[in-house]
Amino acid sequence: MHEAVRDWVRYLVDLGVRDWPARPVAEARVVKEEFAGEAVAPSAASVPASSPTTLAQVRADLGDCTRCRLHEGRTHLVFGVGSPEADLMFVGEGPGADEDAQGEPFVGRAGKKLNEMISAIGLRREDVYIANVVKCRPPGNRDPKPDEIATCSKFLESQIAAIRPKVIVTLGSPASKLLLSTSTGITRLRGQWHRLDDVWVRPTFHPAYLLRSYTRQNREAVWEDLQAAKRRLDGEE
Repeated sequence: MHEAVRDWVRYLVDLGVRDWPARPVAEARVVKEEFAGEAVAPSAASVPASSPTTLAQVRADLGDCTRCRLHEGRTHLVFGVGSPEADLMFVGEGPGADEDAQGEPFVGRAGKKLNEMISAIGLRREDVYIANVVKCRPPGNRDPKPDEIATCSKFLESQIAAIRPKVIVTLGSPASKLLLSTSTGITRLRGQWHRLDDVWVRPTFHPAYLLRSYTRQNREAVWEDLQAAKRRLDGEE
C-alpha cells in the first residue's frame, strides 16, 4: 500500500472512524510540507489522481447525496461557489443555517466577513472559489463527526483537483487539520505555509471565530495570512 494511503488510514483511525466510505480515498503523490522551516509528514489528503476533471462532473458525482446522516436534516446541499478557474480557494468546515437555507457557502455573518477579507486583498468573491469540508449542515451547527468528514472529504478533494488553485486558505481547525492530515490546532498551524501536492496551503482563523473574538491580535493574524496568500498568488513569496 502506498505510504500516503497508509498515513490517511492512520489519520482516520486516530479520528475514530470505523465505518469506511464505499469509495476509498485515491492514492496520491507523496509530497513534503514546510512547517516552521522543517519538513513534516506528507499530507494524506492529496489531490486524487482519478478525480473527475470538472466541477460539473464532481457535482454530478455528488448527486442528491444520502451517503451520511447529515442529509437527513438539510434543506439544501451546499456544494461550492466561485470561479472554476480560481487561483485562490477558501475552505471552511460546513454550512450553517443561512447556507443551508440558500444552498451557497458563506452567506451569513461569517460570509460577509469573508467577503470583506477577500476584498481587502483586492479580489472579488467571484474571483475565488469557496467550499466546505462537508456539504450538508450538521445539526445545531455542531462539528461534523469523523465518519461524516471521511465520507464527504473525497468531494472536496475532487473540487480541488478540478480547480487546481495555486493557493488554498483553510478557515479554522477542521479544514486545516483535514487537508494537512494533522491534529495540530489552528493557532499553531496559522502563519505558516504548507504543501498539498503542488498547491500552497495557508491556514488562518475562521471568520466566525474572528467575529466572536474580534481582537486586534486576531485581526492582525488574519490580515498577515491574507497578505501572504496574495503575495504567493502574485509570485512575490
